[in-house]
Amino acid sequence: MNYQPTRIDMEEKDIMTESEQPVASVKSKPRFRINYQWVVRNVPYFLFLSVLTVMYIYNGHQYDKTIKEVSRTNRQLKELQYEYKTLKSEVMFRSKQSELVKAVMPLGLEEMLEAPVVLMDSTPVK
Repeated sequence: MNYQPTRIDMEEKDIMTESEQPVASVKSKPRFRINYQWVVRNVPYFLFLSVLTVMYIYNGHQYDKTIKEVSRTNRQLKELQYEYKTLKSEVMFRSKQSELVKAVMPLGLEEMLEAPVVLMDSTPVK
């Protein structure tokens, strides 16, 4: 409900003297003042914030360093994988029978055209 002041209320208000009239409570907002005592009292907090800031920066640098190291290791791993696959394919190619024949030809070795002879031991087995 809205209260509407009546004419009588208005007259009474006009009749009141200045000292009787209610003073509007004007509380100003608390001001934030930086003074010597406040600074001295909060020095430990400032030091704590400084340490946290340094740790945060250090953590960021360590993260970057770790990422670079992981990237470098991945590149080296890929290079080693490529080298492994290349060498493996070369070994497989050189171990083929036709390539082996070509490789031992300069040594005077030739491929056998007949089946090998199986030697048997003539002594009875006990």
